[in-house]
Amino acid sequence: MKRFGVVAGAMAALIATAAPPARAALADPAAAQVDALDAALLSAMKAGKAAGTQGRYRTLAPAVARAFDIPTMIRFAVGPGWSSIPAGQQQALTEAFEKLTVASYAHNFDGYSGERFEVDPNVVTRGPDKVVQSKIISAGSAPVVISYRMRQSGGTWKIIDVFYNGSISQLTTRRADFSATLAKGGATALIAHLNSLADKQLK
Repeated sequence: MKRFGVVAGAMAALIATAAPPARAALADPAAAQVDALDAALLSAMKAGKAAGTQGRYRTLAPAVARAFDIPTMIRFAVGPGWSSIPAGQQQALTEAFEKLTVASYAHNFDGYSGERFEVDPNVVTRGPDKVVQSKIISAGSAPVVISYRMRQSGGTWKIIDVFYNGSISQLTTRRADFSATLAKGGATALIAHLNSLADKQLK
């Protein structure tokens, strides 16, 4: 399994655990949402190179759509200038960002070596949001901690940001990347940039 590049839309590696006690403890709907994403990620990893990047992309696309609030994430990543972008370009940006998110998972989750994933059932509430923490556990390696910031959207808890091992948020990093592209060429340039990054991941 490859490591994620932050700018390339890399999302952290999560592998679902099959242990019944851990799953039984995930009564919180936000934690259960993360657990469902992990199950899809594990399936893609086990499919591995035999499925190809495109095959893994098809497996993960519906799982990402269910787990992530992509419209909120791209709006946050673009920043205050979002409201001045025409509706058609907003939609194109949202679709490109979702494509990049799925492509990054499909690219990086390309094999399985016995990893497992543990979701902490002790979900933290912060105002309107919840934070769900999970760990990648691999033999011979220190656990990798991933924290998901989640918010309700349409009555469902969805991911709106990701933090890796206590580092800065993915969206903060993306905003720095996106702002440079927007400054140079506006929304049209950013749409092209996101699609180009996704296409590189899918090769």
